[in-house]
Amino acid sequence: MTGPAGVTALVLAETVAGGLVLLFLTPLWGEVKRGFFTLTGAVLLVLAAAAWGSVAAGVTPGEPAGAWSLRLSAALSGTILVWVGLVLARRHTAARALGVASAGLSLAVLVAMAGTSQGSSVAALLQLLAGAAFLGAVVDGLLLGHWYLTDRALTRAPINRYTDLLLAGVVLEAGALILGGFGPTEAGPDFNPLLTSAGLASWIALGMVGTTATIAVLIRLTLRGTRSSAVQAATGFFYLAVITALTAEFAAKVRFLP
Repeated sequence: MTGPAGVTALVLAETVAGGLVLLFLTPLWGEVKRGFFTLTGAVLLVLAAAAWGSVAAGVTPGEPAGAWSLRLSAALSGTILVWVGLVLARRHTAARALGVASAGLSLAVLVAMAGTSQGSSVAALLQLLAGAAFLGAVVDGLLLGHWYLTDRALTRAPINRYTDLLLAGVVLEAGALILGGFGPTEAGPDFNPLLTSAGLASWIALGMVGTTATIAVLIRLTLRGTRSSAVQAATGFFYLAVITALTAEFAAKVRFLP
């Protein structure tokens, strides 16, 4: 993959993978009502379909890893569509099983995309997994914060967990940026030369990660309040975290592709 479409595909795939893993491989199934899975699944379905389209636009002809990324992205979109339909049909056991499968499939997409990088596939996969943890915690945390408006009896345990996951994701993302390196890199004319020749992209990414870390700390402090408005305030901070985290990942992935 190459160009802005390739970068967009990477970031969207990370978001979907992180969102699915944190949705189905944490205790959330036993804590929230099934409507939350419908809501989150619908959002992730749109992102997965967009990732599929971005892969198709950015794939390089004759690139095996890109071809696999395209096939697996299409399969992931279809799988999410099916389990969301099963949740709506109240076939919850089958929906959960297929949801777990979709989480595994989303990780397979990242494995395929790691093969499209210009460096080591192992290092590339670690960067993608770190990005998935980072973006997944942000997106799921934002949606969960809104869900508290409909489920007043929900305890603070889920949103506290996502805040901790966001803090962990910040650490992982910072490590991934260091692994990716700094300095100038070659890129096509579709990218702003300041992002590549001057190596500005990595510094922008690092600044946005630091900003997200500050927001995560503010979320943690806000949730110490006992009133329901504390969750609403924390949700507002998650909005800001979505902006800073996505900016960080888009900037970081400029160096990722050939």
